[in-house]
Amino acid sequence: MPALWPGQRPTVFSRLATLALRVAGWEAVLAPPPGRKFVGAAAPHTHNADFWPGIFWKWATRAPAHFVAKRELFTFPVGIFMRGVGGMPVDRRRSGGNFVDAVVSIIEREPEIVMVVAPEGTRGRAEYWKTGFYYMALEANVPIAVIALDWGRRRVGTLGYVTPTGDIEADFAQIRTLLADVRGHTPGNETPAVPRPAVAGGPSKT
Repeated sequence: MPALWPGQRPTVFSRLATLALRVAGWEAVLAPPPGRKFVGAAAPHTHNADFWPGIFWKWATRAPAHFVAKRELFTFPVGIFMRGVGGMPVDRRRSGGNFVDAVVSIIEREPEIVMVVAPEGTRGRAEYWKTGFYYMALEANVPIAVIALDWGRRRVGTLGYVTPTGDIEADFAQIRTLLADVRGHTPGNETPAVPRPAVAGGPSKT
């Protein structure tokens, strides 16, 4: 039986998306969610091709997966595609230019949502993850859904959940455990799941 978001039933479209993944050798996974709202940390993001298993996972599981982008990208005709694949426009000006606060406000207004973020911030290798996703979850008081883009085992979806405590090092250790055997499309581009070092005067929310 295909993995489905709680309360959802399979549709012709979700069955076709599941079939497409299987034909391509992929499995859609969805650890039982403990709630209705999450920030989704999708990793490793090492190639543009990650988009396709990710979007088919959304369609196959009927999960309320979304991502945010600047509102200028949602003008016609590109906006039709952006909204169709789960995009949500964000206006930083309404939150004083603070991106984390702008996303938190979106999470708070939605009855259910998986706000997907690629915390590596690049498809190339970096030294650490950006921490904006972590503070989104912490401030919105929701868990982090750890979403694997696992080209090694050809599986895509949520492996587990981490509730942020404010102890970022301990919470990232849980994330690393969940992703321990996950390999990206281009393993050499994987960024280690360690938090961006704090800046002088406080933690970094980017």
